[in-house]
Amino acid sequence: MKFLKLIPILLLLFGIYPYKSLVHAEVSNAKDYKVLSSNNQKLSIAKVENYLKQGDKSFKSDDFENAKNSYLAARNLATQLASFYSDLNKAFTGVDARIPNEMKKKGKASLQILAEANSRLAALYIRNEKADVAVPLLVEIIRIMSPDSPEGKGAYENLIQLGFVESIFRR
Repeated sequence: MKFLKLIPILLLLFGIYPYKSLVHAEVSNAKDYKVLSSNNQKLSIAKVENYLKQGDKSFKSDDFENAKNSYLAARNLATQLASFYSDLNKAFTGVDARIPNEMKKKGKASLQILAEANSRLAALYIRNEKADVAVPLLVEIIRIMSPDSPEGKGAYENLIQLGFVESIFRR
């Protein structure tokens, strides 16, 4: 009976099992292993830029429905990214200072591209004579980018042109 207990130990000692790892998922570049690190994945700012480019092509060819869908997809993805980065920033505040700093940078980039998507979508609505739908998008640009930013100033000028506001912002 003692001999049967020694069999697994002998098998391990004499190399029945390979010394190499049983996992054969070898990657030549470590960055390639990170699934979402490449630029063409679903959760990235590059994907938002891709949606904006598709929308611009459709807008130039007067295909307003496809342009609107592309701009809305860009806006939704940018909003999700900004929310995720904000949540991670809050979760790691006070734990590891490097992570909130990285999340702030990525969050600002996602808010910047969100403002671009809102601006293009608002321009599309204004061109289609749906200014009432464009106004909330322009107000959101000012809220997320601040009135002093170039995007905020442009959005406020659009609100003046639409007649939604009357006072000129001089700063």
